[in-house]
Amino acid sequence: MMQSIYGFTLDMLKEYMINLGEKPFRSSQIIEWLYRQQVRSFDEMTNISKSFIERLKQDFDLDLLECVTKQESYDGTRKFLFRLKDGNLIETVLMNNEYGYSACVTTEVGCNMGCVFCASGMKKKLRNLETSEIVLQVLTASILTGIKISHVVVMGIGEPFDNYDNVINFIKILNEPKGLEIGARHITVSTCGLVPKIYEYSEFPLQVNLAISLHAPNNEIRNQIMPINKSYPIEILFKAITDYIDKTNRRVTIEYILLQGLNDTVACANELANLLTGLNVYVNLIPYNEVKEKPYKRSKKEDMVKFFDILKKRKINVQLRREQGSDIDAACGQLRSKHIK
Repeated sequence: MMQSIYGFTLDMLKEYMINLGEKPFRSSQIIEWLYRQQVRSFDEMTNISKSFIERLKQDFDLDLLECVTKQESYDGTRKFLFRLKDGNLIETVLMNNEYGYSACVTTEVGCNMGCVFCASGMKKKLRNLETSEIVLQVLTASILTGIKISHVVVMGIGEPFDNYDNVINFIKILNEPKGLEIGARHITVSTCGLVPKIYEYSEFPLQVNLAISLHAPNNEIRNQIMPINKSYPIEILFKAITDYIDKTNRRVTIEYILLQGLNDTVACANELANLLTGLNVYVNLIPYNEVKEKPYKRSKKEDMVKFFDILKKRKINVQLRREQGSDIDAACGQLRSKHIK
């Protein structure tokens, strides 16, 4: 059965070569053609024998994702709706930052985490994405726009740690020196708090960043908005975060969406500071992209600034994130939801 070659890490391609009696170094050549040259046909691989080209054609395809629609914001943010081969739809976002272009990728068709403010969870999870389907989001967006992507955040639709093995292989392919060569420190994986996988991720040898979608400073509020907290409450989550920091000596990003009147109060800011004091963390305060089907509202500007100032005065490393794509379907899962009955 033909499969996408974009799901194969370098080691997997080497094993494929060895099983066919081919020289293992051919795998590096193929990786270069796929990701450096971005060829659209195996016939373009001029240093591969014609007989082996025919075998590659039998076993693999080079299909990109089908782009159903693309939205572009005034600030350069581009949002793609891609159709997979089984007809399912996923979103990918390309963001223009001072340091270059970053892609935000999806890891699941739908999401079962049930965060009440999020558009992604409005459609339940149907399946995990294959490694190739995650890789192809980066590659297809790059080819369609002609943009070189230098950073990747795994923060799109789905919980990445709920599709752990495929996400790890995706990271290996991104980081491959002969391929896309995206540095490990330019890759960030976000989780809403699957604690066992945080411990497992701490053993991963590449220095990839970890982000925690926290969004509340205590169990009472977090239980209301993030069902995962009932399985892994804050004290258990932060034990895993502390272990990760101790083991990897890497800083953890704390993602915190500000919701009007719920988690944006002075009391919440001080409680969050108490929780984070002494930890090697960086807080990313995020203005909420409102979803019409949800009752939650974006915090007022003055409340966001006040929240930021309290954390700053408490010596917490914090930024108030610049808005991107606010004039298009900015909320994660919003564009996909519009196209699904």
